[in-house]
Amino acid sequence: MNKKILIITGSPRVDSNSDLLADSFAEGASIAGNEVKIFPAGRSRISGCAACNTCFSKSTACSYNDDFNKAAALLQWADALIIVSPMYWFTFTTQIKAVLDKMYSFIVAGKPLNIKECFLIACGETTDRSEFDGMILTYKNIAKYLKWTDRGQLIVPGVKKCSEVKNTSALIDAQNLGMDF
Repeated sequence: MNKKILIITGSPRVDSNSDLLADSFAEGASIAGNEVKIFPAGRSRISGCAACNTCFSKSTACSYNDDFNKAAALLQWADALIIVSPMYWFTFTTQIKAVLDKMYSFIVAGKPLNIKECFLIACGETTDRSEFDGMILTYKNIAKYLKWTDRGQLIVPGVKKCSEVKNTSALIDAQNLGMDF
């Protein structure tokens, strides 16, 4: 069965390492016959959740009119969620975190998502893989809480400058993971 895969990217930079990883995963998943959509959270305007509990009261997921409502439509469409983010201060970028926080709207409104499985792709300047532990734990807790099957993680340390990931095997790894997803 082909899947509907949503990839949410967190980098504010165009052609970033994480964007390249997302594109490689998307290419592999598409080759495998899946339908793939990418939401560029890192270059979207999404405010933090205000905890107003008025979710879906104005015919949109969030009562505040920002780009989360575009992401919400894609979240409702998807069977699988791939989170792709550079590591900022040992966790996701603010933009990814805003999307994750505003997913609360589906819980408040009693609108369960169709997402059944997830995967994390993260990269960062550090060469110490253990510095990704905070991001990985947060991701795993989200998957557990939402009862999603955690399909794993691709962690790419040691990349800082745009396109530096091209000097690693990570793009091939991401494409292969997409083909196997």
